[in-house]
Amino acid sequence: MSPLRNIMALDVAQGLPLWRRPTTLLFLMAFAMPVAFYTWYALLNNFVKEMASFDGADIGLLHTVREIPGFLAVGVIAVIIFMREQVLGLVSLMLLGAATALTAQFPQLTGILILTFLSSVGFHYYETVNQSLQLQWLPKDRAPQILGWIMATASAATFIVYFIIMILWEPLGLTYNLVFMVGGGITCAIGLFALLVYPQFEAPHPQIKKMVLRRRYWLYYALQFMSGARRQIFMVFAGFMMVEKFGFEVHEVVGLYLINLVINMCVAPFLGHIVARFGERNALVFEYTGLVCVFLAYGGVYFFDWSFHVAAFLYVIDHMFFGLALAMKTYFQKISDPGDIAPTAAVAFTINHIAAVFLPVLLGLLWLVSPAAVFLLAAGMASVSLTLATLIPRHPEKGNETVFSGRITAAAE
Repeated sequence: MSPLRNIMALDVAQGLPLWRRPTTLLFLMAFAMPVAFYTWYALLNNFVKEMASFDGADIGLLHTVREIPGFLAVGVIAVIIFMREQVLGLVSLMLLGAATALTAQFPQLTGILILTFLSSVGFHYYETVNQSLQLQWLPKDRAPQILGWIMATASAATFIVYFIIMILWEPLGLTYNLVFMVGGGITCAIGLFALLVYPQFEAPHPQIKKMVLRRRYWLYYALQFMSGARRQIFMVFAGFMMVEKFGFEVHEVVGLYLINLVINMCVAPFLGHIVARFGERNALVFEYTGLVCVFLAYGGVYFFDWSFHVAAFLYVIDHMFFGLALAMKTYFQKISDPGDIAPTAAVAFTINHIAAVFLPVLLGLLWLVSPAAVFLLAAGMASVSLTLATLIPRHPEKGNETVFSGRITAAAE
């Protein structure tokens, strides 16, 4: 029977060979996505600067376009009425790969924006479905640890991409077109392989196929909103700073990314254990406290004209703190109804990208006036996230979603 028509319950799937089990598929997808996405990300700043003469406003516009599909991720709910989540995730992965492969074929503003939009549709729909499948397929008691190892796998794939680019870019005279084609092609091929080889895994709890907004998830929604707003500073401007202010070339930018990846591969599995040991609240409070300090220090790079060594150190620490964001996933897994996972993943992705649609272009204009102000604003955003994290209870569960839940229940009684 064709794998596309072979529907298999999760408990039955545990009897399959290890390489065909649901958890293995999660690891395979976690490896495939970064090959295309981080090939694009590693080359982006230099590519748009050299080929299309982008300035801060242009890069802000590009990232606004990139985030529009994330804002529309709620559309996943409509698609999964007709297409299984697993199939949608793999098709989206293939779209990401194909659009990445074609990026260098259109080295003008319009072409870059169109290809960015298409690759972003693939990326954001894949990520929405992937988060849903992770929370449906992984047991609650082991989810933080397995998510940590999945993060390490993604970091390993990204490490391979960065390492190859850094080592071979200059000696072999690699071109943007060749690297984009190879990186995107590999992701597309892995997605097609997984689509044809793996059976369709059926979670025990059917997912609600309509928009779900529940009042008791309000803290999760707020954390997602602030996470999306804050992430733009790192994704858009931290890397652009290294190119614009310090003149980093492709192999130097990738070298910095490589340091991040080595640390992530070593640290990511422990982050899952940290969340499991100390809880989501403590993990997120620690993350956001660190990010406040890092963003303030980014501003210091401009105010005090610190060297690129300081900026590079901050970039690495910044990236490491973001790894603790897996605590948001497990927090939601603990407080949610099982059938809410898929629709809420889509809604949360849209909420996460509300600010992402307008912030990059607005901050790109602010960047032209004062780059330091952009990072000071990010520190303020991280402070808001820190305040929200303190509202997570020590032991979150359905009926105990925030520190106020117990008081509300007691008052009602």
